[in-house]
Amino acid sequence: MLNRIPSIISPRLMYLMMCMGHGDELALVDMDFPVYTFSRRVIRMDGVKISSLLEAILPFFPLDTFVDKPVSIMEPVEENKQEEPKFFKETREIISRYHRPFTDFEHVERFKFYERTKESFAVVITGEGDGNLILRKGVVFTQEET
Repeated sequence: MLNRIPSIISPRLMYLMMCMGHGDELALVDMDFPVYTFSRRVIRMDGVKISSLLEAILPFFPLDTFVDKPVSIMEPVEENKQEEPKFFKETREIISRYHRPFTDFEHVERFKFYERTKESFAVVITGEGDGNLILRKGVVFTQEET
């Protein structure tokens, strides 16, 4: 183990995040997502909420500043579109604390989200009940550059 790395981040997750280059994408998906259909690099984090995972990884994981919306979120299915899901609000608040400026998500239709997941560097399947998003990794700056 190392100091200051939250225990929620497994060695495999940290390794894969470190292997990612800028522009690579990491999908964080709920427990019902057909993950093994769409990805060859799967990390299981059963029982972990996406909000907890975001709080742990965002201090280490820079979001892409060269695109308008570095976080993509799966749109709710038609019958659930009346009110914005609680998951959206909670996720937006967490990301805003670590990534400035954060304006909003790129909203992606369900089947297009599945296709994007196929192109993701890795997919983390969580214990989340309902919510899927993709983080686009940005450039890592050294201490001298910040």
